[in-house]
Amino acid sequence: MKDLFLITPPFTQLNTPYPATAYLKGFLNTKNISAFQMDLGIEVILEIFSKKGLEKMFQVSGFKFQGDENCQRIYALKQDYIQTIDSVISFLQGKNPTLARQICSGNFLPEASRFEQLDDMEYAFGTMGMQDKAKHLATLYLEDLSDYIVACVDENFGFSRYAERLGRSANSFDELYHQLQQKPTYIDEITLSILNQKLTEIQPKLVCFSVPFPGNLYSAFRCAQFIKTHFPGIKTAMGGGFPNTELRDLKDKRVFEFFDFITLDDGELPIELLHRNICHSDEKGTSNSELAKQISSEFKRTFLLENNQVVYKNNSTQPDYKQSEVGTPDYSDLQLDNYISVIEIANPMHSLWSDGRWNKLTMAHGCYWGKCTFCDISLNYIKLYEPIAAKLLVDRMEELIVQTNENGFHFVDEAAPPALMKEVALEILRRKLTVSWWTNIRFEKSFTADLCQLLKASGCIAVSGGLEVASDRLLELIKKGVTVEQVAQVTRNFTESGIMVHAYLMYGYPTQTVQETVDSLEMVRQLFELGILQSGFWHQFAMTAHSPVGMFPEEFGVTPQHNEITFANNDIQFTDKTGINHDKFSFGLKKSLFNYMHGICFDYDLQEWFDFKIPKTKIAPDYIISCLEKEDTFNTKPTAKIVWIGGTPTSELFTKSKKGQSWEMMKLTFHTKIETIEISLEKEKAIWLTELLKKISITANKTFTFSQVKQDFETHFEDFELFWYSKQLKSLRGQGLVVL
Repeated sequence: MKDLFLITPPFTQLNTPYPATAYLKGFLNTKNISAFQMDLGIEVILEIFSKKGLEKMFQVSGFKFQGDENCQRIYALKQDYIQTIDSVISFLQGKNPTLARQICSGNFLPEASRFEQLDDMEYAFGTMGMQDKAKHLATLYLEDLSDYIVACVDENFGFSRYAERLGRSANSFDELYHQLQQKPTYIDEITLSILNQKLTEIQPKLVCFSVPFPGNLYSAFRCAQFIKTHFPGIKTAMGGGFPNTELRDLKDKRVFEFFDFITLDDGELPIELLHRNICHSDEKGTSNSELAKQISSEFKRTFLLENNQVVYKNNSTQPDYKQSEVGTPDYSDLQLDNYISVIEIANPMHSLWSDGRWNKLTMAHGCYWGKCTFCDISLNYIKLYEPIAAKLLVDRMEELIVQTNENGFHFVDEAAPPALMKEVALEILRRKLTVSWWTNIRFEKSFTADLCQLLKASGCIAVSGGLEVASDRLLELIKKGVTVEQVAQVTRNFTESGIMVHAYLMYGYPTQTVQETVDSLEMVRQLFELGILQSGFWHQFAMTAHSPVGMFPEEFGVTPQHNEITFANNDIQFTDKTGINHDKFSFGLKKSLFNYMHGICFDYDLQEWFDFKIPKTKIAPDYIISCLEKEDTFNTKPTAKIVWIGGTPTSELFTKSKKGQSWEMMKLTFHTKIETIEISLEKEKAIWLTELLKKISITANKTFTFSQVKQDFETHFEDFELFWYSKQLKSLRGQGLVVL
């Protein structure tokens, strides 16, 4: 038995659990509250995509594919799918790597319409290793089966979402409520069967559904409905990204036929108070005391039904927990070995999201910038910024490595703070941890070449950030706090250090002209052509209720179309005063980007991507190059930290002679992982440098600033700047001598 049962409903990711329940369980551990967690999505997927599951699925589908040649083909090959499915899933779980050769050799996997794109993508996957190519082919095989399920079994099915349409901008609960009155679908029956088994085993007092996305909403309601019908003594609650964003104006009391409580924002304290409420216990274990009654009436940011009316209660005076107090995420109970790594499309950043299992952590709660006008900056999950101390964060990383046997980390920040990233990188290097990690950033000037070199040394493999609209006018309107020139320099710094860069791109922002869309595409083309951007994705602007654009639309030249809100409230339909139909740019922008990501078609005129007339770009063809050619100013802040992350050099004395005079020199040899660097200095300066490298080594527990290093040098020699910016020292700047 457990007091709480934490569930992520179908479906989120196939390759790794969504972290919300692990975060909450880690917190509940600090309060000695017993809890069990479950990713219902992966368990349903594994039930469907098994030999037994496919046998049942083909039996249920009957002959509903009449007139659909693709489904007819899949049904005709059903025995091949049934025979191969367990081996393929095992391979995608990393348990059967030798199957890759058989998958790649052909005539092993049954092939339907998804495989028709292979010829077009051969250039993209031609250089891939066999394991990755096999993963892609296996992914196409699963997507063929998914197409069949959608066409013949359950139209709402999707690997990372289910009935998403019902949760998107559902201002009224009517459509979702109507769907919930219908007979459970095939997928529902599988979901509810697994849920029933777990509820019987665990016998919880409270089931908490974490609903991050619209595509999880229907399943959460269907599961809650099942609990109310078959386990009426169990209370149900919903929290997570979807209610935090979209259910802040909830009024429809029918929602509470399914859920007893809906909580908003950080879930730790609301869940703790719900636990107290439902379990009716105080610190002394007294169940009927006045104190227990007082405690049980306290709520934090919680909707509930009282006197047949929806009420919002936030009457607890207890403050939310600080990030240092919420504990380390706990991934126990989750089937970590059973997640599936897939490679859907040839986008290097998307492969990170879907391939491999990542421990998820957060460097800082909220966003340190918090100004972007398209973003929901009025909501607490962005507005309330609180970083975690680097040492505590790396402590948690070490705990998770022991707990999960995985040393890959995805920091799921809105935008990771550069100063904290620096401290985390230093701490990782001090502890000699071997980890791989990636995160979301802002392309700000703090990301110097030296900082990027440090991040790479600590295990950073990729960053994603918002370039949004590559137009300085619009970036200023968005309040992004960056310029295109700055983005180009920062992406160059990351790329040259060996860190992959993904850019979020946007089109259709209020007041954006056709010329600006075309010019933005040209900027993106140049960034990819120069190789300083490796991955990207175009998103069409969406106006949300909690963003500055949504709250003050008149300032941005848009007219919102408001509906009565009784259920969800986030995306707002609007008209832009420009009258431009931005939808028509979608296909051309995405097709051009797909080609640029694979290093081709840079010489195409931009007009070739569109089947309607566009203006010529006004961006000079060498604009991005000119941004990168800005000269370094030989200027270092006196307070900058000087750190050596390289190894100890070997030394060799030799004598140099000129015009009858001789003096001793010293050759220092530095062995990096990929090359050997030699520099020769006067003996005294070489000895001084060798001693300095020991003092500023990453393992030394003392930091030295540029001014301290300069002062120490000048007690022995003259012209520090001449020495520091010399060719010899410059050769070390890219190989371990970093200025932070």
